[in-house]
Amino acid sequence: MNDDVPTATASGLRASDADRERTARRLGEALGDGRLDHAEYGERLDSAFTATTMGDLARLTEDLPGGAEAAAAPAPEAAPAGSSVGSENIVAVLASAERTGRWLVEPRTNASNVLGSIELDMREAVLSGPRVVLQCAVLLGSVELVVPPGIRVVSRANAVLGSVDTAGAAPAGPDAPTVEITGLVLLGSVSVTTRGPGAQD
Repeated sequence: MNDDVPTATASGLRASDADRERTARRLGEALGDGRLDHAEYGERLDSAFTATTMGDLARLTEDLPGGAEAAAAPAPEAAPAGSSVGSENIVAVLASAERTGRWLVEPRTNASNVLGSIELDMREAVLSGPRVVLQCAVLLGSVELVVPPGIRVVSRANAVLGSVDTAGAAPAGPDAPTVEITGLVLLGSVSVTTRGPGAQD
């Protein structure tokens, strides 16, 4: 064995938000596969969001299929302007985060929440395409999504002892701009409401 070759668990490279998000998604898959129970998932997810180095992340997934290598892989370079594969990471750990006013909704928004709250108000936002994805990783927290009339919301997220409530979204046609909710909600909630610009909460 060549001692000069760095291993995933020995990596001192600083982890980025994208690296933490990738590990959180892998942990969510492991929970869904039955490889982790709810307590293990919660502990590892909390550790993922507070991890400092790539080695810290690798240790959380090294006993999962392909986990350590995936966690240690560097995050992909940011997409060039105008690309349809851009993403934004919004993280709230024991805190709150929000996007309001005029902002660009990337093709993929990763909303990760541990014991916190995230508010995404899209009433004045600009969608980057006809379909955008809101990928949620929620543990004991909440995500509130507000959309203007004419936006279609569909949910493909999984909830474990939690809820994903899209009943507050006004109906919209199949060809309307679409927000697709995916991911995992554990002991938390995701709620959607439709409100016109300027309408009071």
